[in-house]
Amino acid sequence: MNVLQCIAVDDEPLALGLVCAFINKTPFLNLAGKYSSAVEALEAIHELSVDLIFLDIQMPDLTGIELARIIEKSGNQGPRIIFTTAFNQFALDGFRVDALDYLLKPFNYEEFLKAATKGKAYVELVQRAANGSAPEMKEDYLFLKVEYQLVRIAYDDILYIEGLKDYVKVILKSDTKPVLSLTSLKSLEEKLPSVKFMRVHRSFIVNLDKIGAVTRNTIQIGTVTIPVSDQYKENFSQFLSKWM
Repeated sequence: MNVLQCIAVDDEPLALGLVCAFINKTPFLNLAGKYSSAVEALEAIHELSVDLIFLDIQMPDLTGIELARIIEKSGNQGPRIIFTTAFNQFALDGFRVDALDYLLKPFNYEEFLKAATKGKAYVELVQRAANGSAPEMKEDYLFLKVEYQLVRIAYDDILYIEGLKDYVKVILKSDTKPVLSLTSLKSLEEKLPSVKFMRVHRSFIVNLDKIGAVTRNTIQIGTVTIPVSDQYKENFSQFLSKWM
C-alpha cells in the first residue's frame, strides 16, 4: 500500500488537531507536519516531499487559496490539495486552483476518509502514468475532473466538446446531460488523440467519427450544427480530402 505524505494547515488549534487525528487514523496517510499558517506550510513544502495537503482557506497573512495558487504556479509535480473550510462560498475558487476536494466544516471521519481516498487514487494514477503502466493512459478514454472527482469518459462516447467561459461542456452519446469540467478547451485539445478529435472552432472540438454531414462552413453531429471557423478550416479540409 502506498503511504501518502501529508501535512495539515489550519490556524484554529482544534480544527488542526482534528485533521491530524484523522490523518493518523488513516492507514495510507502519514502526517509529515502540521502548521498554523500557510506561510509556515510554504516553507515546509520546499523542504519536505509532500503528496497531499489538508488546507484551511481563511487564514491571516496568506490564505489557503493564495498558497494553492503559489503551488500551482510552481508546476504539475506539486502536492495535491484538499481544502477544509467553514465557508462554502469558496467552492468555485477551489475548482479554479485544481483542488482535489473540499471538506466543509464540521466534517466527520467518513467524509474525511472519502476525500483522502480520492487523493490516494489520484496520486496512484499519476505514479502509474509516470511509470508507463497506467491502464488509464490507454487510447480509448480519458479522465476529466468533474466537481471533486476524476470521471472516466470513453472517447467513443464523446460527440463534441464546447468551450465555455470557465468550463468545457462534453456532449456524450450515452447521456442527454452534458459533463461539465473546469478546464480549458486548449488543455483538452492537447490530451485528446488527433486521429479521433479535431478543433474546428475556438469554441468546439468534434469527434471525427461522429460527423454525419458537412458543408463548407458547418459540421452536423446528430441534430446539432457546429460552425467551422476560418482559423481551422484548412486542417478540416485536409481531413475531408482523404475521404473525397
